[in-house]
Amino acid sequence: MRNVQLPDPRNENILININGKLYPREEARISVFDSVVQGGDAVWEGLRIYNGKVFMLEEHIDRMISSAKAMAFTEIPSRDYIKEEVFKTLHANKMYDESHIRLTLTRGKKVTSGMSPHFNQYGPTLIVLAEWKKPVYSSEGIKLITSSIRRNPPQCVDSKIHHNNLINNILAKIEANLAGVDDAVMLDIDGFVSETNATNIFLVDNGAIKTPFADSCLPGITRRNVINLAKENNMEMEEKRISIAEMYIADEVFVTGTMGEISPVLNIDGRTIGSGEKGEVTSNVLALYREKAKSQGVVIPRS
Repeated sequence: MRNVQLPDPRNENILININGKLYPREEARISVFDSVVQGGDAVWEGLRIYNGKVFMLEEHIDRMISSAKAMAFTEIPSRDYIKEEVFKTLHANKMYDESHIRLTLTRGKKVTSGMSPHFNQYGPTLIVLAEWKKPVYSSEGIKLITSSIRRNPPQCVDSKIHHNNLINNILAKIEANLAGVDDAVMLDIDGFVSETNATNIFLVDNGAIKTPFADSCLPGITRRNVINLAKENNMEMEEKRISIAEMYIADEVFVTGTMGEISPVLNIDGRTIGSGEKGEVTSNVLALYREKAKSQGVVIPRS
């Protein structure tokens, strides 16, 4: 018998929503014929819950629907249905703060094994997986390496599609695990910084905030919030091509994402970044982001 330890023991008894029905954790199943099992054929979003509100819910649903359209899904649930199932799941688990949803839409079950979407005749599968989950990275800082695995360029699989085929990212994460660090920086095919295996990345140089163009990286929703917050607060903000050497010599580096919010990077490939501690600009960005996240969002309606 394996000794399995959950990161948060409260998640042992969660209820998981699959196509509108709630199942206990150990009974939540999808078909072996489902497209996400057959080929990672699905799209997904991460949602964070603060103070009884779902932060950036409409924006995440917009991206999910856009990704499904780009993947040529023939059936896409309505945004009202998606929101209804999100709220139903949160009420069932009594989750109104410090929680996170992995929202997945697959092309659905196939009538037989194979790649062709012609085999998908059952309609899509919507999975709402809500867990108790605080930000997954330390707000005091993380360490990175540079991965040998390249981030897909648009001519391969466009990163604008938020799809479930994440093998590149997983391989990069394996390299980070083997190196004993938190995550891995992924470069594009020209050798410029794209993002990490799980987050967007920013640097600070003489007070100016810079981040890679969203060419070979996901144009993340947290990334967009940080860019907008910087501009609204008169911080210098630039999107540009960035080499890994520029990361090494930056005054500060931080990463962004729904799962982890804003986390300072203290070390990349053995190089200490700046002072080796969370910097002033990163601290300011984190404070602005948390203020927005905890004050805005779609209120979870009473059941």
